[in-house]
Amino acid sequence: MSKDNKSGGKPATDKSAKDTHYATLRRAHRDAKRERGEIPTPAPQKRKRGADDWRPPALAPDQVFLYGLHTVRAALENPERKNIKLSVTQNALARLEINPDAIGIPVEVVSPHDIDKVLDPEAIHQGVMLETRPLPVRRLEALKDSPLLLVLDQVTDPHNVGAIMRSAVAFSAGAVITTQRHSPTESGVLAKSASGALELIPYIQITNLSDALGELHKLGFFTIGLDSEGPTPLEGTFSGDRVALVLGSEGKGLRQKTRETVNALARLDMPGAIKSLNVSNAAAIALYAARLHLKA
Repeated sequence: MSKDNKSGGKPATDKSAKDTHYATLRRAHRDAKRERGEIPTPAPQKRKRGADDWRPPALAPDQVFLYGLHTVRAALENPERKNIKLSVTQNALARLEINPDAIGIPVEVVSPHDIDKVLDPEAIHQGVMLETRPLPVRRLEALKDSPLLLVLDQVTDPHNVGAIMRSAVAFSAGAVITTQRHSPTESGVLAKSASGALELIPYIQITNLSDALGELHKLGFFTIGLDSEGPTPLEGTFSGDRVALVLGSEGKGLRQKTRETVNALARLDMPGAIKSLNVSNAAAIALYAARLHLKA
């Protein structure tokens, strides 16, 4: 018996192989949890260091990266989308429930780390990333035949706009209308926050909001601006059978010109100590109240 193994136990190489095996299993388990969005990508302490070092890839004006299972699945199902390439982990591909040979674009099976290198460290991508073209630019002529619209007066946060889109689809609004300046363009953050709604409702960006409101008036819409200091509760302000709800930016609210152009100003009547809500929450409540009016 050699001096290196006097106890007669397993060789040291067996222990090393066992440690490597368990490390591989732990890594696979962690990657699977990242794909499901159960933990950040990467871990919080590495995430901050990654955010400091990360630089966004150089994107062409006609290129965007979408991520997240719901977002990518909806984009793949949208016939108006011009997709380029799908990067996906093996686990996420199974959860997408698609036939890779039937979507008409290259599909590359990658690791979560490969996607991390492209996306913002804050992105919860769930193991899937779609390189695609932005949706076609929509104008007011793209309005669906719907009696309910949402108009945003310089709401800048893509998370809020995405959440508003999701509520707009839930309450069957015909479009979300916003300004070209001081509002988010199509991006992975906006699409992920909308959780598929970006593919289901026109996102119309206009040059001049006052002119657009005038066009809506000609089309028979009664425009209501939401303002925490509005003279009347929202439910007592509705009129007619076509309604456009107008919401202002996160900090300043409606601009003066917008306040002067809408048909009415109204408030959400809140009996509690807090008298204002996040704009996406206010939009959801206002949409619900508008639907009650339209049904009646």
